[in-house]
Amino acid sequence: MMAGKAEVRDEDLLRRLAAGDEESFREFYQRHQAGIFRFALHMTGRSEAAEEIVQDAFMTLIRETGKFDAKRGAPQAFLYGIARNHVRRLLERERRYEPLLDEESLNGNGNGSEMAQRGSANEHLLDGMERAEIVEQVRGALERLPLHYREAVTLCDLQEHDYASAAAILECPIGTVRSRLARGREMLAAKLRGVPGARKSATGRR
Repeated sequence: MMAGKAEVRDEDLLRRLAAGDEESFREFYQRHQAGIFRFALHMTGRSEAAEEIVQDAFMTLIRETGKFDAKRGAPQAFLYGIARNHVRRLLERERRYEPLLDEESLNGNGNGSEMAQRGSANEHLLDGMERAEIVEQVRGALERLPLHYREAVTLCDLQEHDYASAAAILECPIGTVRSRLARGREMLAAKLRGVPGARKSATGRR
C-alpha cells in the first residue's frame, strides 16, 4: 500500500502512473471509478454500457497520461473528457446500427411498468416500486435530451460538478455550460410534466 496515499494529489498520481507505477493507477482508479460510472450510466441509461465505458476510459488513460496538461484543467476533468469521448462514440455506434426505442420505452413504460405490476401482488413494496418508476421516467427523459444538454445536466445537476469543472470536461466556456444547463433543465422539465416527484428528482440538486 502506498504510504500516505490519501494525501497524494491526483497530479502526482498521474505523473507516477505515466512512469509505470501500478499502485498509483489503482489509487487513481479507486478515487474516480464510481464517478465515471455514474456519468456513463446517466448518459447511456445502461449499467453494462457504463461498465464498458469505465474500462475503456481507464485503459485510454494509461495510454494517454502523457497528454495531460495541468493548465487545461484538473486530472479529474482530463479523465472525464476521455470518458465523454467514449460515451459519444458508443452513442454514435448505437445510433448508426440499432433501431430507435419506441415511444413506450422512452416514456418509461417498460421496466417501471413491469415493476408496478409485480408490486400489485406485494403492496408493501409499492412505494419502492413507485420510486423506481420515477427514476425510469427521469432516465428516459434524460436520454431524449440532445447530447450537449444531457452532458451539462448530468455533470452539474446529477453529479454536482461546479461550472468550472464542467467547463473543463466539456472543453467550453463557463457561460456555455450555464446556457446549456438552463436550456437542458427547461427541456427536461417539459418532458417530465405530469410525472409526480420526477422534476424534483431530476433538477432539485442545485
